[in-house]
Amino acid sequence: MRINRFFTQHGICSRREADALIEAGRVTINGREAVLGDRVSPGDIIARDGIAIPWRTSPVYIKFHKPVGVTTTTELHVADNIIASIGHPERIFPIGRLDKESSGLILLTNDGSIVNEILRVEHRHEKEYLVRVDRPFDQAFLDRMARGVVILGKPTRPCVCTRRGPREFRIILTEGRNRQIRRMCQALGYRVTALHRVRIMHITLGALRAGQWRNLTEQERKELFAALRAAARAKG
Repeated sequence: MRINRFFTQHGICSRREADALIEAGRVTINGREAVLGDRVSPGDIIARDGIAIPWRTSPVYIKFHKPVGVTTTTELHVADNIIASIGHPERIFPIGRLDKESSGLILLTNDGSIVNEILRVEHRHEKEYLVRVDRPFDQAFLDRMARGVVILGKPTRPCVCTRRGPREFRIILTEGRNRQIRRMCQALGYRVTALHRVRIMHITLGALRAGQWRNLTEQERKELFAALRAAARAKG
């Protein structure tokens, strides 16, 4: 693989940032100063600022049922952080986040090359949530949510909203703005009392209980990468 991809796959920095490090003479391969376009393979010793970067054994892709109260952060000093909750032996990090007071599906990986591809707004990858609010709502509320709501001075994208009960609905978003669903409901006079994510792209929470995690299956990985390739082609 190219040296800049090595940096992204190891969650160190973006390819552009890696290229800048290489151009600045801060990266070596087997003791030789790296140049743009160099290729590396397992066994090569890659160092940044004289410090060797260990190779990962293999990429990790997992899904986790985040309980309410767990914080989506890699900062280990934060109480109830997601990394300690999972206890995975590899150095992994979450793809996106869920609020502390929210629950449900979140993906984690040690493959930095896929994070931006999943999170990029222009790729319009779907995320599905089950929401409960503090009081009953009518069809007009769902229609307004579906059309888009102005939050922080900018309208949200149109989305799919369907009723599940007097105070509960399902919503499918193709963007991921900070506390988006909570802010949308607040703008319409409602307060979210429960928010639960059940799907990211084609990957569903399934039968995972709160606090459980598992590796993505081979089929889930194949479908994930196929979707990412399709999104990249569509972008041109």
